[in-house]
Order: sequence, then C-alpha cells, then structure tokens
Amino acid sequence: MTEYVPEKVWTWNKASGGRFANINRPIAGATHKKELPVGKHPMQLYSLGTPNGVKVTIMLEELLALGHTGAEYDAWLIRIGEGDQFGSGFVAINPNFKIPALLDRSGPTPVRVFESGAILLHLAEKFGAFMPASGPARAEALSWLFWQMGSAPYVGGGFGHFYAYAPTKQEYPIDRFTMETKRQLDVLDRRLAESEFIAGRDYTIADMAIFPWYGGLVKNWMYNGAEYLDAGSYKNVNRWADQLLARPTVRRGRMVNRVQGDPAMQLHERHDASDFETKTQDKIAPAAE
Repeated sequence: MTEYVPEKVWTWNKASGGRFANINRPIAGATHKKELPVGKHPMQLYSLGTPNGVKVTIMLEELLALGHTGAEYDAWLIRIGEGDQFGSGFVAINPNFKIPALLDRSGPTPVRVFESGAILLHLAEKFGAFMPASGPARAEALSWLFWQMGSAPYVGGGFGHFYAYAPTKQEYPIDRFTMETKRQLDVLDRRLAESEFIAGRDYTIADMAIFPWYGGLVKNWMYNGAEYLDAGSYKNVNRWADQLLARPTVRRGRMVNRVQGDPAMQLHERHDASDFETKTQDKIAPAAE
C-alpha cells in the first residue's frame, strides 16, 4: 500500500467522505434558496432522527409529559442526504448547517437555537425541568452534558465513519477510534456503577444527551458495532439504557423524524400527539409518501 503524502496546501479537488461525500464540503453558507415551513406550535424543530436529533425530541416529549404545554412542537424533517440543510431558511437558523435546529416562537421575537446541547439547556432553563438550578448537582449535569458534546465526534465522525461508512476499511483509524470509543464506554460504565443516572440520582438532560449515542452503541442501533465493541460487557451502561428505554417519552422521542428501520417506529413529521397513533409509516399508504 502506497503511503499517503499530504500536499503542502490542501485543495478540494475530489469527493471525500464515502457514503456522505455528496454533502461534505469545506465551505459554509447556503447552496440554494428554500424557506422553512412553520407550524402552529411554540417550538419549531427542524431535524432528522439521528442521535443528535433524538436528544431534542426526547426532551420535548418529556416536557409535554410533565404538562408543559409551551413545549408543544412541530417537528419538520430535514433530509441531510438530499441537502435540505443547505437551504437558505435552515442556514438562517443554523449557520453551521447541521441538525437539529430549533426556532422558539413562544415570545414576541423568534429565538434561534442550534447545537443539540444548547437546545437541551435552553429548554431545561426555559421550563425549569431536568436540570438542577444550582450547586454541585448543576455542575455535575453540565459536566456530563459537555462531555457528550465533546466526545461524540470520536464516536460518530471517528469510529462510526471508519468502521461503517468509509469507502475502504483501514486498520489504523478503525483501531484508533475503537480504542477511544471503548474508553468512553468504560468512563460511563464506571460512573453508572455508582449512580442511577448520569449526573446522580435524578434524570437530567445529561441522560438525554448521552443515551442516543451510547445507548445506541450498546443496543446495536448504531453501525451494527455492538459485537465488535463487546458492548455486552458494559453492564451498567446496558442497565441504564434499558431503564431509559422503558420510558414512553423516550420511545416516542426515538420515533420522531426517523426515516430508517421498522416503519412502525418511523414518524417522519410530528405536529400533534395523535400523530404517533395515526401517521407512522406503517399506517400511511405508499402513495401518500
């Protein structure tokens, strides 16, 4: 195998990224004009049912279950494989053109919020839920929230890319990112050996942020890599993931904006609570898609 020698100055002259090459580019900004739809609810979410998107839909479903009617939301599907995130309306909400993006229209002036961790924190503070107000408990929850935000690129862009999506399998990057992913799972497993939830005895946005990524790994929803990672050996992470999966709110949140897997678990758009009963893909005729 010929060793790759980097150019003195990198130039963008070929597709890169394997399966996602058509949406990877080294520049920002919109590629086309496209306004976003706006529904009737205070919260307008533009997303896809990836781990980062699922964080937010779980949070919104949890808030609604507590009776916070101000958290009612329209969830609009952004198909990143088709470049929806490069439309002018989406880029106006998230200049980084990544899902999810939230437009909070509950006040006189709409507020844009992007980055999934920022959305979780915005909602937690707005509704006074799932986040300790002060003191050591708040510091602990924030620490784990930001731990997830910093660690996810190793799991998604690192392990996930080279193990599952790269056009060729290469030992060095797979080995490197597998090692780091397993280290992170061990960090979580040790924490959950001493604590029921991530930040302590209470369920917080830290759990909502971490679950779609690391729960997805151990339950084999992501990359089909559970066996490779020996995910069953992380007993405490598995216990915690099962505990969250037992929550109806988590199950609903996992369905919203989902476009893969069991049709009964796919609710492409959510505009009313009744949509979970009437508009999943197994209940919609193919001609309506």
